[in-house]
Amino acid sequence: MAVTEVARPKPSPARMRPRDVMRVGAVGLRTRPLRAFLSALGIAIGIAAMVGVVGLSSSSGAELDRQLSALGTNLLTLSSGSTLMGEAALMPKDAEAMIERIGPVESASSIGKIAEAKVYRSEEIPEAQTGGLITYAARLDLLAAVGAKLRNGTWLNAATERYPAAVLGSTAAQRLGIGAAGPDAQVIVGGVRFTVVGILEPVALAAEVDTGVMIGWPVAEERLGFDGHPTILYTRSEEAKLESVRQVLAGTANPEAPNEVDVSRPSDALAAKQATSQAFANLLLGVGAVALLVGGVGVANTMVISVLERRAEIGLRRSLGATRGQIRTQFLAESLLLSAMGGVGGVLLGTGVTMGYAFYSGWPSVVPAWATIGGLAATLLIGAIAGLYPAIRASRLSPTEALSTP
Repeated sequence: MAVTEVARPKPSPARMRPRDVMRVGAVGLRTRPLRAFLSALGIAIGIAAMVGVVGLSSSSGAELDRQLSALGTNLLTLSSGSTLMGEAALMPKDAEAMIERIGPVESASSIGKIAEAKVYRSEEIPEAQTGGLITYAARLDLLAAVGAKLRNGTWLNAATERYPAAVLGSTAAQRLGIGAAGPDAQVIVGGVRFTVVGILEPVALAAEVDTGVMIGWPVAEERLGFDGHPTILYTRSEEAKLESVRQVLAGTANPEAPNEVDVSRPSDALAAKQATSQAFANLLLGVGAVALLVGGVGVANTMVISVLERRAEIGLRRSLGATRGQIRTQFLAESLLLSAMGGVGGVLLGTGVTMGYAFYSGWPSVVPAWATIGGLAATLLIGAIAGLYPAIRASRLSPTEALSTP
């Protein structure tokens, strides 16, 4: 009686649990730590550049918004424009008084440029070396209008505005080499010696003041031949009616030629500055993306070499029953681990640089969550792409071919 043999089903390969995949994928990183570190470093530099650029741009923008909120958003600035012939226009002398008659306007102040009054540290300075400084006749209520603060000394008052006393903007003081106000701190303005009675902090909403030397309106007219026409006029208005005021300012300041008056809002200038900063940030993001791409190439190179060097290991694993899918999973996991190391390191480095620089500059530290999450996602994507080909190549090696390779 013939005995019929029953074919036994071929045992299915054991499934690798996630923990096993991670352990096997980390073998190449543990055995070649220096190569793994250098490859991860390339990824980390790219991610750190991206996170740092986004973080510093966001922190800078937050600081600008904070300053604007602290100084008020109800400031409107009028400046002399040009005539139809292209010449510099003049605002009427009573422009400030006329603007104060507008109901929602809370206050108005102005400065007048004195182009002929050059500023020098002493009489020994060559005439051509003006340092780009400008002399302004200033109203007594200018500080409140532009939100300026004194670094040291005092502002002009009813007494000093009639005498040769000057207040320097922050940049002007630096260029003149004057660190503190006092009787011994003197400058030459239009050939007249003025005593420096005060120095201002940088003014965020009126940058022209930083490079200016402010003197009293009366002394400017008496000693320097100032014509009395305001050059820049600052107004504070009710927040709810700011746009309505803005529409009538030019016609009120100069009824005969409203087109010769330019009206702007400092927040608009700050928005333009932020847009410029964003364009620069986009450029640096591109540099970071290139660095990230270079890091990805480094990962791919590391994985290809790893496959070539570990052919015997691949053959042994195939001989012991590992499937092509398991080999492919092993090398893909190794690539993802390598990229994840670089991504985490890059996020930590970029965040640390952002926080350190923001703390040094006195800014609020802002690192958007999308930048860190996006950076990590980008590294994993690059790791998957970079490790895909080496993983497929490793899985296609037959046991005999791999074991026969010297």
